[in-house]
Amino acid sequence: MIGQASVRASILAVIVAAIAFAIVLFQEEGKDFGNYFQAIFSKKSQVKMGSQGPSVRFRKIQSFQTDYAHTTITQYESERSGMQVVVADRKGPKVNGYFTLATEIFDDSGAPHTLEHLVFMGSKSYHYKGLLDKLASRAYGSTNAWTATDHTAYTLETAGWEGFAQILPVYLEHLIVPTITDAACLTEVHHINGEGNDAGVVYSEMQGVQYTSTELMDIKARRLLYPENVGFRYETGGMMEALRVLTPETIRSFHRAMYQPRNMCVIIVGEVNHDHLLTILDQFEKSVKDDIPPLNAPFKRPWIESAQPPPLKHTTVETIEFPEEDESTGDMVVAFFGPNCTDTVEATALNVLLTYLCGSSVAVLENVMVEKEELASSISYWWDARPNSVIWFQPTGVATEKLAFVEQRLISLLKEVASKPLDMTYVNECIQREKRQVKAQAEESEQFYSTNIITDYLFGSRDGSTLKDLADLSEYDRLEKWSDDQWRSFLKKWISDAHHISVLGKPSLELATKLKEDELARIEKRKQELGVEGLEKLAKKLEDAKKQNEVEIPASLLEKWQVPPVESIHFIESQTARSGLARKLGVYENSAQKLIDKVSSPSPLFVQFEDVRTNFVHIAVHVGTSKVPVEYKPLLSIFSDNFFNTPIRRNNEYISFEQVVMRLEKDTVSYNLESGSKFGDSESFLVRLQVEPEKYATAVEWIRTMMFDSIFDVTRLKAGIAKQLADIPELKRDGRVMTSEVEIAIHNDPSSLLVVKRSLVKAVYLRRLKKLLEKNPNAVLARFEELRKYLFTPENIRVLVTADISNSKLPDPVKTWDILSKSLKMDTRDINPIVKPYTLLNEEGRNPGSVGATIVPMRAIDSSYSISSGKGITSFSDPAIPALLVAMQYLETVEGTLWNAIRGNGLAYGAYFAKELDGGYLHFKVYRSPLASKAIAAARDAITALVNGTVAFEKPMIEGAISQLVMALADEQATMATAAVQNYIISAVRGLQPDYNIKMLAKVRTVSVEDIKQAMKTWLLPLFEPGKSNVVVCCAHAMIEKLEKEFQAMGYKTQVKQLSDFSNDYGLEAPDGEENGENDEEEDSEDEESSEGSEGSHESEDDDR
Repeated sequence: MIGQASVRASILAVIVAAIAFAIVLFQEEGKDFGNYFQAIFSKKSQVKMGSQGPSVRFRKIQSFQTDYAHTTITQYESERSGMQVVVADRKGPKVNGYFTLATEIFDDSGAPHTLEHLVFMGSKSYHYKGLLDKLASRAYGSTNAWTATDHTAYTLETAGWEGFAQILPVYLEHLIVPTITDAACLTEVHHINGEGNDAGVVYSEMQGVQYTSTELMDIKARRLLYPENVGFRYETGGMMEALRVLTPETIRSFHRAMYQPRNMCVIIVGEVNHDHLLTILDQFEKSVKDDIPPLNAPFKRPWIESAQPPPLKHTTVETIEFPEEDESTGDMVVAFFGPNCTDTVEATALNVLLTYLCGSSVAVLENVMVEKEELASSISYWWDARPNSVIWFQPTGVATEKLAFVEQRLISLLKEVASKPLDMTYVNECIQREKRQVKAQAEESEQFYSTNIITDYLFGSRDGSTLKDLADLSEYDRLEKWSDDQWRSFLKKWISDAHHISVLGKPSLELATKLKEDELARIEKRKQELGVEGLEKLAKKLEDAKKQNEVEIPASLLEKWQVPPVESIHFIESQTARSGLARKLGVYENSAQKLIDKVSSPSPLFVQFEDVRTNFVHIAVHVGTSKVPVEYKPLLSIFSDNFFNTPIRRNNEYISFEQVVMRLEKDTVSYNLESGSKFGDSESFLVRLQVEPEKYATAVEWIRTMMFDSIFDVTRLKAGIAKQLADIPELKRDGRVMTSEVEIAIHNDPSSLLVVKRSLVKAVYLRRLKKLLEKNPNAVLARFEELRKYLFTPENIRVLVTADISNSKLPDPVKTWDILSKSLKMDTRDINPIVKPYTLLNEEGRNPGSVGATIVPMRAIDSSYSISSGKGITSFSDPAIPALLVAMQYLETVEGTLWNAIRGNGLAYGAYFAKELDGGYLHFKVYRSPLASKAIAAARDAITALVNGTVAFEKPMIEGAISQLVMALADEQATMATAAVQNYIISAVRGLQPDYNIKMLAKVRTVSVEDIKQAMKTWLLPLFEPGKSNVVVCCAHAMIEKLEKEFQAMGYKTQVKQLSDFSNDYGLEAPDGEENGENDEEEDSEDEESSEGSEGSHESEDDDR
């Protein structure tokens, strides 16, 4: 998939952007490097780290420890090839590799993107599609890749070093000497199928995004920013018209130019054996020395030795149209050129300045344009790390008729800010907060290191001098000394006095209709030109290519790589301690519990402590909603948004919401309110704060204050409602989200929070609430006060505190909570049980099958998304769980059963199973499919063939499935904080023993082929059986008839519904004179829970795998 590079100083925004853009990509094969690799794997190298002896030709450039996190960064360079290696050593079970190539092209052919797929199709030593991924799956790992404008990155993620070391040389050979056959180019890039339609994995991917508002506006902005001789101008993913004529030789030529070791950086984050690593890399280089250009051959460093963009000579504002049925809400982006990303001080200054301008509800752009003037739902911002960085502003949720005005207002407001003194107190608070957040990200996310190292490799000095900037955070100290004049000069230079480009996006139903008609006409014309004979030839050509690609991998080859022992994985250990009602769960004999017992409090407040090595305190207050009357639950979306963004009354002093937010930002690393689904409890929400240890008591006081001293303010509530309503049209354009919302409505009780918080509910409910707030504000305020009373009761509250307790970094760990206990009037000795997920199902959810197939057309999408729902397990102790886990993982393995049946045949971009082990349901999800019914049928047939023995199970794939379950456990414990959360989920939420996962893995290893078959027959095949399953499909209008016929042919009843059929007003009557035909939708999905309230941003997880 295509992504975008981010900037070193972008902290949270950059990490989120990197994740958001590093969308799912392809995986593929491996090869036989020869017996010497096996020797490497079986013994440890005798070469000392950094040795320059004759056997290992890697020179250590530098090694340094960061002074803000427990990480050591070491940089090497190959004397043979020029390849760079950067290792960030940090503790944890995961090892993450990012094999990065600087890729520059001057057209829209998509050659960089095609290679991201083609390299997995085989290499010099291994001519097997899928080998690389099958090796990774056996070694507790997975592969992935992304194509950004300026680089292509290939990822290898494993649990433990041993598995990583096994796969590394095989992976690198795929990158440097792939096969890139004509057959692979045909299936993976573009072909015309026997029906005359364009297809191919890359083509289909770009077909799904080329006419979205995001893509159309992005490519227009690039054309305005860059001339034709600058690579940043082009769409590296490939435009459809260019992909249709792209040749294999053009792709091979691009590979020869860019995929050289001297243009590659091997970045590894985790616990690494350096001796072993250098030996592997040295042997790899020897194996490909005859396949790569010599180090003295001519080579121009991409991006650095190329033409640089000229400054903008004037401001340009252009309007484009994008296809969309709902024409009420438009889109826009505004861009400026910024400083060089390798200038650490200026890059960090830019990040601080953007935080000052847009970083929260009190930042000037957000406060004026969103909170007060209600011109947008938010002001998004980011910047692309480049020699001439690009600064982006994006007001979201803007009414179409106000696009031009909002663009002008944004620019005038920026000029206004620069024309008068800044709030230097707040500027310095932004500096301190950004610094704290950098420290937190360095501790919690390996992507902090990978993002910064990639940026340095692309644009920094190859001698390591710019990489050394990662050693400390001294740039923040320098910025603290900047004067108001320096900050305003910086603002004027790069933003307020600079020329810019703006692209305004107007939704157009007419364009949507025209594009569809033009595409149908183009395909029909081609069919006429090809005729029956021509189409048959194309179909045969495609089948021949598939046969060439699908050479079976001998099991004996896969088994040459042994599955590493689980003992090689260094899981993070967290000690659990408990106080108050949490002690009913049991207490352990450990040092943390002894410390807690010494300072215990008489308060019964449920508090669970997790003792890990961390520089911060992570607090999560877990608030149940099961006792809230259903008529109040729709208020929770606004309550969440308002929680940290409202005035308070403290000691009889009224404190404005702006002051509240500023003080919160000063006292915390982060704070937010989000769905309890992240803790495995969808009927709850989490109040989360991260602080430095000395601010522990302050954080608890903030929690108490926001619970009990906050003021429900009409102006603030109106602002929150306006923001959420403005976001709904954009959510309606997301087929995946809408499919999930419809499925939830069909199978869950209306009183469940999952159903209540859907955008299809918000669209109606919030509009009515808005009008009621205007007509009778006191009635609305009274509702919110009642909601508060139902939520903040002693029976509803559980607390998780994660900190370094053993090293006495948590002052008064228990007594600090007395202030909250007092406000809660803690007189209870019981706590409300956590709701079991299966109890949220309605009758249809418990016994699916009577509804059949529900088809929901959407004009905003060109493909289809589906969810098939069947009955599932309701208890973690169910003996069927081990076999079911292995069965699903076996089917989902990359280059495995579902991959080959669905993605390999172009039936969908992806398909997977979703479940909660005690949820009472199973889901089979298909996304971005040209016709979801065909993908569903293909999955059914593939599973049936395994169950009835027509297709045999492969032992290496079973081992791979089990390894992937181990990998999933490592994912849950990847950082100190996540390991602590997992302990809480297992014990406090699920009521399981702490060794549940370990015991489950032991059971999984005893699962037999017959057990897997039985699990597939009992649990998975019913997902495809009419009368035992229901299907929801959101699709393009043109697909309705075909889908109906195909589902009916399968035996399903069918019904065509509209999104509006799944709304609910929850008894809030429409004010006088209002019609009841208003509708819209929200952003929920049971796999992707969004945080709400927070600090103006949230993360969502989009797993396209």
